[in-house]
Amino acid sequence: MNRAHSEEYRKLGLNIAYYRKERGLSQIQLADRIDISRTHMSRIENNDCAVSLDVIFSIAKALEVPIDKLFEFR
Repeated sequence: MNRAHSEEYRKLGLNIAYYRKERGLSQIQLADRIDISRTHMSRIENNDCAVSLDVIFSIAKALEVPIDKLFEFR
């Protein structure tokens, strides 16, 4: 992961965690829905790895959130 974008990855992870919790899902439940490991889901939320657009699209669909909401960095 390019550390130059670390802040954006951090905010993306926070948004994913926010919407996941709002939907009452655990990391493992969301990970199962999009066919990734719970560890990978945790790493995404905690800014510990880069994430592909395919995974982001899957997360948005599973959370029933428009993709742009995941990138609303407040």
